[in-house]
Amino acid sequence: MRPTDPTIDAPILWQPPEDLRDGCQMTAFMQAVNRRHGLALSDYASLWQWSIDDRAAFWSSLWEFAGIRSAQPPAAVLEDDDAMPGARWFCGARLNFAENLLRHRDTHTALIFHGEDGRARRFSYAWLYRRAGALANALQGLGIGEGDRVAAIVPNIPEAVVGMLATAWLGAIWSSCSPDFGAEGIVDRFGQIEPKLLIAADGYRFKGKRIDIRDKVSDVRRALPEGTHCALIGWQQTGRIHDCLDWDDLVAGDEAPPPFAQLPFDHPLYILFSSGTTGKPKCIVHGAGGTLLQHLKEHRLHCDIRRDDVVFYYTTCGWMMWNWLVSGLASGATLVLFDGNPLHPQPDALWTMADDLGVSVFGTSAKYLAAQEKAGVRTAGSLALEDLRLVLSTGSPLAPESFDYVLRDIRPGVQLCSISGGTDIVSCFALGSPLLPVRRGQLQCRGLGMAVDVFDADGRSVRNVPGEMVCTRPFPSMPVGFWNDAGGSRYRAAYFERFDGVWTHGDFTVLTDDGGLIIEGRSDAVLNPGGVRIGTAEIYRQVERLPQIQESVCVGQHWDDDVRVVLFVVLRDRLTLDDSLREQIRRTLRDNASPRHVPARIVQVNDVPRTRSGKISELAVRDTVEGRAVANTEALLNPEALDQYRDRPELRD
Repeated sequence: MRPTDPTIDAPILWQPPEDLRDGCQMTAFMQAVNRRHGLALSDYASLWQWSIDDRAAFWSSLWEFAGIRSAQPPAAVLEDDDAMPGARWFCGARLNFAENLLRHRDTHTALIFHGEDGRARRFSYAWLYRRAGALANALQGLGIGEGDRVAAIVPNIPEAVVGMLATAWLGAIWSSCSPDFGAEGIVDRFGQIEPKLLIAADGYRFKGKRIDIRDKVSDVRRALPEGTHCALIGWQQTGRIHDCLDWDDLVAGDEAPPPFAQLPFDHPLYILFSSGTTGKPKCIVHGAGGTLLQHLKEHRLHCDIRRDDVVFYYTTCGWMMWNWLVSGLASGATLVLFDGNPLHPQPDALWTMADDLGVSVFGTSAKYLAAQEKAGVRTAGSLALEDLRLVLSTGSPLAPESFDYVLRDIRPGVQLCSISGGTDIVSCFALGSPLLPVRRGQLQCRGLGMAVDVFDADGRSVRNVPGEMVCTRPFPSMPVGFWNDAGGSRYRAAYFERFDGVWTHGDFTVLTDDGGLIIEGRSDAVLNPGGVRIGTAEIYRQVERLPQIQESVCVGQHWDDDVRVVLFVVLRDRLTLDDSLREQIRRTLRDNASPRHVPARIVQVNDVPRTRSGKISELAVRDTVEGRAVANTEALLNPEALDQYRDRPELRD
């Protein structure tokens, strides 16, 4: 990126109205901090700086503000505060994650399930507490307790939430994946953690079709250790599996639930998995307290989520945004669970659902918003969406044009926040704020308590030019560690080798003087022609503005002792790539980015490989182009797409 890139001095698209600034929970928190500590914090910048400079006071104040329920308070908020990794948070505290999510047990709606058929089913907090408590009793009867693993192959349905809560109730560890994973990909994940119980749905629906996964479940079960229990959810009523427990029997008990297991702050809660495109997925262990506190911060302060909010995030149970969404129960909000194809039966299906259900917070991915614009979806004027106040986007950088699209064609006046973090921290480094403006193409701010910076190759802090996104000080939602990594060597190698004692996240990022962020793509996919580092998002941003281009993926190919840029494009409406379109692409990049951004080769393909969380797998494309085997194609949603990138004649000269 050039220092004069217009994204840095981007126009303001949204300003927080005065009543939001004055009445939001972030302002209430800042006022509480001022009273408690005798400070005079007055804006987001001063609040963020204090949260970094006095981390113990910040996280302790958040604990109090959020009303964390604990059987025992912490003896110390932060010990070994300079150790990265190694800092210890809320030492001596004992709490339970499920208890904090189930603090409300009334008739208020906790969950709304909405399927492709358009019907909505509602479940109260009282129902959720009873179901989770009954299942906790049943799991205890199976011998499941603290530290045991419960793994699930489930769609995004209420039963998944019940299963997670019952698992956390007992201090066991929850791990889940989406039912569209292949058996080998599931075994690559669950086989490493050796669950004591496998929970599985019998099927799911997609594009109006019922998909039976019982054979897949049986294959996975055979690959797990002998004696692993299996419980089957009859979600699609496809039939039973021999020797599997019946879910309905497990949740039918009416005995008093067991007491919530009161556990240390860093007791394992979740095992999440990396995408696994470079080998077997890493098993990332997240602690209960850090996950709870971080999500409460992001929900209540950054998103201003309250009890009367209806919160939706389009996700599967195999993406960390499911875990993020479910934590909304701790704020007493109503959560919307959707399972199916988001474009079925029509492209605007999710917006129609949001309008019908009164969704106030709508979360999705950058690719979804880009696809909606390409499909010509326009809800402004056709849907009221009168309750919608906040749209969240993550998964990949949100193009400036998508900001324009949402505020012009979906919901004028809405706050649009591009947010960024990852499975690695089960939370966010960059977020929105109700106290700050939204600038076109930028993430609003660094999260409170997150000492995010951008380093150049020599480890120097830089502004307004791209570099490595890092976090220079500890935070509570750092992983407890990796599973089966007793000495912590793999964990340290993953995040702390590039800069000693500093978390390197792997995002190629610009931090502006105003505190906004522009993410240019993954660092490991950065292009380096002639030694100049270019983020792939810079190229996608320009190329996908062209009406002929549906999608693109860009990689570097080693050539003549250098690296040349190769751009693959998927065209719309059965178009064919010709010299005229190639020149239009080159001219667009040359005029709007720089001559360095112009690809040496432009090649047409019909599909782009994606991970199962929907992200473009640039590394898999690069390895295929370079003639290297892709280590784990099971991690891809559509591995067959790689065939189009293999041994292309256009790339031989």
